[in-house]
Order: sequence, then structure tokens, then C-alpha cells
Amino acid sequence: MLIFLVAAFCLVKRFYYIRKDNKRTSQINNQRLNLKHMRIIKNFFPFTLIIGAFILFASSCEKEKSGKYSDSDTVVTEISFTDTRDGNAYKIVTIGNQVWMAENLKYLPNVIGAETGSDTEPYCYVYGYDGKDVNEAKATDNYKTYGVLYNWAAAMNGATSSEANPSGVQGICPKGWHLPSNAEWQQLIDYLGGNDIAGGKLKETDTTHWHSPNSGATNESGFTALPGGLRVPNGNFDLIGFYAIWWTTTVSHDSVSWCGVWNDQSDIGYAFNPQNKFGVSIRCVQD
Repeated sequence: MLIFLVAAFCLVKRFYYIRKDNKRTSQINNQRLNLKHMRIIKNFFPFTLIIGAFILFASSCEKEKSGKYSDSDTVVTEISFTDTRDGNAYKIVTIGNQVWMAENLKYLPNVIGAETGSDTEPYCYVYGYDGKDVNEAKATDNYKTYGVLYNWAAAMNGATSSEANPSGVQGICPKGWHLPSNAEWQQLIDYLGGNDIAGGKLKETDTTHWHSPNSGATNESGFTALPGGLRVPNGNFDLIGFYAIWWTTTVSHDSVSWCGVWNDQSDIGYAFNPQNKFGVSIRCVQD
């Protein structure tokens, strides 16, 4: 009986160690497998990084190559341009086949108060400023936000009117840029869906600069139209916050043309006026 018990005990003990060894072997094998996987991952990780970096680089290159994205059929590219005449840097935007400044022109060779106007002499204004000091005018918030208001003579800078597309009129724009004609504005408007809705697609959103309701404003074009108002012939500034307005090179029946959009409308249109002494904003188009 004692011998039987001893034999049974030895068998149980051997079975226990076999299971323990098997379990230990299984654990070791698992550890080895895990280490193997870790080594594989470790060895593969740099390659993964290289592949990921390549994909990111390729994506970036493609974006840089095309330089655009599509939003509701509006092709937009945002880059910048520096006017070497005064160092002002401008955001610019590609809309369709045109490259526009995405800010109002700020070139200010001289400045005069609103009380002074002329149909023939070139004058530059900054909304709300009535002095003659260029540096003072440039220090104002209105200059920094809305740019400069030009009468027709200053805008055209001695050039004759044009209805061509492109206009061929550099005017007061920097070298490589020009004042747009009505035809160029209409090309932009048509690309954005027509006169009834294009104004909203051009306007900056919210009411930081636009007075409420800023109807239809989406700025999906990236144009960021701002309501800089204008200098009116009676010697005052008017309509800041309500009206964005820009000169064109077009003249019809002895009346000059501008293109504008209101705070309470999403459409955009032209106006013709026989007086060249209005002070109006400018958006230049790349040649």
C-alpha cells in the first residue's frame, strides 16, 4: 500500500512538472513570438515612417502642384504677393482662370482729405482721415483694414479706358497686375454663378466689418470683399460697413464704371457715374 501511494505520488508530481514545463514552454514560445513580432515591428517601423512620409510628401506636392482646392465648383488658391513699391504684402486668390488680390489695394503715394476732389487730378484718400500725412494715414485702422480710396484719375494713372479682357490697364496697380474691366468682373461673376448670387460668394462672412444682415455672405471664393465705403463728391466719406465698391476700367456714354455689393444683398452689379471724383477701392488682377 505504501509502495502504491509513493508510486502514485511520483506520477502526479511528474505530471505536474510536465504541465508546468509545457506551460512554461508555451509562455516562452509566446514571449519569443511576441519578441519576434516586436522585432518585426521594430524593423518595419522605419520603413512605415518612410512610406508615411512619402505619402504625406506626395500629397503636399500634389497640393502645391495644383495649388488649389474645390469648394462648390469654386477653385481657390491662396498665396501672397508683396508690392515692392511700399512693401505691402497682399493675400491673392485664384478664382477660375483669374488671379485676384484678396485685399483692397493699399498703395498710398500721397493722401488728401475728403473735402478735396477732382475729375482730372489724381487724389488718394483713407476713409475718415482728413490730413495730408501719409504715415499718419497708414497708421489708421481703416487704412489697415480697407486700404485706400482712389479717384478715377489716380486709379487709371494716365491710362485710357478699356473694355477688353484683360483690360491691359496697369493704372495704379503694381507691375504685373492691372485694373479689371467690366468684362473681367463679369468673368468672375459668371464663374461664381451669376450676378444674383456672386456677391455673397465674394463677401467676407459674419458682421465684424459688414453691418447686419450681410446677406448671403459665404466668401467661398476667398475674395474676402470688405465694405470700405467711398469718398463722395460733396466732400465726405460714406457707407463704410454697408458697401464694397471697386473701380473698373470701363467707360460708357462718358460715365465711369464701378462694381459693388451691399450688406443687405447677395447680388453684385455695376454702376455708371459721370463724376470721376468719387473715391473708390481697387482690386487688381494679375496679368
